[in-house]
Amino acid sequence: MNSTVVTFPEGRVTGRSEIVGTVPVGERHGLVVSETPFHPLDHTWPDQPADRGTIGGLPVVDCVTGAWSEGRLHLGEDIPARRGAEGWQWLVVHVTDTPLPVGESVDLAVDPAHRAALSAGHTACHLAALALNAALAGRWRKEPALDGLGHPDFDQTAITSSRISPGASLDVYRLGKSLRKKGFTADGLDAGLAEVAAAVDDRLKAWTAADAPVRLEVPGPELTARRTWHCALPEGEASIPCGGTHVSRTSELGTVTVELALEETTLTMRTTVTR
Repeated sequence: MNSTVVTFPEGRVTGRSEIVGTVPVGERHGLVVSETPFHPLDHTWPDQPADRGTIGGLPVVDCVTGAWSEGRLHLGEDIPARRGAEGWQWLVVHVTDTPLPVGESVDLAVDPAHRAALSAGHTACHLAALALNAALAGRWRKEPALDGLGHPDFDQTAITSSRISPGASLDVYRLGKSLRKKGFTADGLDAGLAEVAAAVDDRLKAWTAADAPVRLEVPGPELTARRTWHCALPEGEASIPCGGTHVSRTSELGTVTVELALEETTLTMRTTVTR
């Protein structure tokens, strides 16, 4: 099996391809095709859930990343290699309750409403991260790495997990000793949290109103291609490495708001899209 060609970065939700392999996934069946519009759950940074839909008319109950080497397929968290490592084939595995034969050509259809909701949540997640960077810019005593808009990149420096859901996201940041060593101070942040959230919301309101174009830079068609999210905001073009799916313009998001919560050494940001 060769590495799977994916068409979800260009916004495709349908396709037709040949089944090139089948593998057991517990009591279920993993179907591998040569080309797919399905976005699988990434094993290294599982922020965006898998697409829903059908393959050959069968419901896809899960869609995961697989890595094939030396006659063995590893799935999801059990993959021992780094993403894109040489000597491995990187596959999209469509999990079904019923098998289909190798060599059969099948139609693939992604649930477009679910994809659109996840895309909105993912784009809003990136915008909220950039807005949070700007709102916390005055809390750095040292010069850290900067984001694409020239603000200290709190998001990429402090993030521990990010989870996308339909029309929403949840990001968790560490505020402990390692971040203090890098120059960030959280002193008094609890008292000023509402002010920070309001600043983030105001920036998000301006960015959605700007109808800024969003695009993915796609260097190749394979699953492991290093894709980059770009958004031409009024302050400049922002870019973030990203393997997910997105809306095409910020105005498609409607209203984006955040809720911030502080617990000891953790800051949590919940982002919500209201369309």
